[in-house]
Amino acid sequence: MSMNTFGHLFRVTTWGESHGPALGATVDGCPPGIPVTADGIQQWLNKRKPGQSKHTTQRKEADEVEILSGVFEGVSTGTPIQLMIRNTDQRSRDYGDIIEKFRPGHADITYWQKYGVRDYRGGGRSSARETAARVAAGGVARSALGHLLPDVRITGYMVQMGELEIDRSRFDWDAIGRNDFWCPDPVAAEEFADHLDWLRKDDHNSVGAVIECVARGLPVGLGAPVYGKLDTDLAAAMMSINAVKGVEIGEGMNAARLTGRSNADEISMGPDGPVYSSNHSGGILGGISTGQDVVVRFAVKPTSSILSERRTITKSGEDTTIVTKGRHDPCVGIRAVPVGEAMMACVVLDHFLLHRGQVGGAGGVIG
Repeated sequence: MSMNTFGHLFRVTTWGESHGPALGATVDGCPPGIPVTADGIQQWLNKRKPGQSKHTTQRKEADEVEILSGVFEGVSTGTPIQLMIRNTDQRSRDYGDIIEKFRPGHADITYWQKYGVRDYRGGGRSSARETAARVAAGGVARSALGHLLPDVRITGYMVQMGELEIDRSRFDWDAIGRNDFWCPDPVAAEEFADHLDWLRKDDHNSVGAVIECVARGLPVGLGAPVYGKLDTDLAAAMMSINAVKGVEIGEGMNAARLTGRSNADEISMGPDGPVYSSNHSGGILGGISTGQDVVVRFAVKPTSSILSERRTITKSGEDTTIVTKGRHDPCVGIRAVPVGEAMMACVVLDHFLLHRGQVGGAGGVIG
């Protein structure tokens, strides 16, 4: 029974631990003839890797990907693609104090209770370091999408940090890559920076965030009714990311505040097909893509490893306190942006392959 694999036709299995010699992903189901290179994957890993600014963990990892199989002369062969990323800057001694203690808010306690064994070095398999493997796999998915669906663009960005939110009237796609927070509002990005500096230096604390991922240029028809919904798999993919505690599609939870008249996206006929007056549905109706932007948001909880003293217990059941040492992200949501993009890329490609296999060129014509 494998719990480390996701996807239907495009399947990804991740492996490795935070402080092991390496981690990586096995990608199976990538069509043959797709241009896949280490440099092409590396550009996405570079967005996620640690130590790039004072606002993220200062662990220094090159996160250089190695392609071990499944690629010949620069293109995929249709066989499993094995990706490996070596760990080079582990400091396991930082975790000596938690060998017998459980960090509040962390998976330490549930891993121990479930398995009876726990890799305490950086959290082992429960560490956010595991997401590097997902980003590498997402790089393969992006290469395939670029070849098969060249109009598709997948972009993630931070819309909220703690109580601070962006002003959507200042939304600027070009601003996303110009600040440390992948934030489309440059004014909010400065506010995020000031707040995080105070939390990190003065309050010895961490903070959560909300990330939004948008897939633009998707064709109509991806996804299937009931159990094969595109939004079902997107929600599952985002919820599987470390520290994610909530997912929304389109209006999400806010849809409960709306009436049927205000929530429905009215339809008219345009020169190239149906045109929608709005996108409250987040680009998905009945589990099937409408051709509009697919919009997903997910909430990332605050980092559990903080320098403030907290109450906890030991494995022997004794009450104690803990202060977590080591190098940690004060807002893990920053580096969750490329992870969300990668998971969306994997799901979109998987559903395109499913749609192509089941429906082919069939489908209802309007107009």
